[in-house]
Amino acid sequence: MSHGNREDEEDDMPKLSADTLAILGDFYSERAQNEKQFEDLKSQTAQDRLETPLSMTMFSEDWNASQFWYSDETAILLAEQLLKDSTNNTRIAIVSAPSVFIQIKNRLELTGNEGSVSDTPQVTLLEFDQRFSVFKEFVHYDFQSPIKLPGERARLVSVDLALTTIAAEAQVVVCTGERMEELVHKLYRGIRTTTFRPKHAQGRLSNDFRCYANFESEVWQWALGDKQA
Repeated sequence: MSHGNREDEEDDMPKLSADTLAILGDFYSERAQNEKQFEDLKSQTAQDRLETPLSMTMFSEDWNASQFWYSDETAILLAEQLLKDSTNNTRIAIVSAPSVFIQIKNRLELTGNEGSVSDTPQVTLLEFDQRFSVFKEFVHYDFQSPIKLPGERARLVSVDLALTTIAAEAQVVVCTGERMEELVHKLYRGIRTTTFRPKHAQGRLSNDFRCYANFESEVWQWALGDKQA
């Protein structure tokens, strides 16, 4: 009698379909591959060398932490704008945009040796996610303590951030939601809404994003109806 009850209980247990099991298998396989890539990355950065292009697939998004990476197309475009006309004396501070930082690394360390980037600017990544501490440019940064920066790099990074409000020659690019437009204009002197629309990887974030800057370029102009126009 008890044996029959056990069989009934087993029959009542939910079972995954073959398609669901296949999707689950692909998920775990992809995760294992990304983990291996990340371990390889740690080995390369420990030796201060980069052998293959970096990819944000090495860093899975944490939606609970509001992590939504830019698409490669957006990240590459922003990286190229930041690197344009840069010199060895240029300082670039990237705040909570690791996908842009990754593309800058690719261009400086992989294509730079081929002449597309003749100089090497000083790049700093301000980021909360400690996974990016594998990079020497990483500085831990928490928006809840916006002016608190650790260690000996605090002074240099503070200068970078201060440039956004006190130096006319400093180029500023801010990508955030459309609803933040008034606040962005208020916080950054001379910044305006542009025609460029940042996109996120695989369209995961549907929020209407905008790019704000204090300069025009070949890839964006001032948007019609911009409140600063």
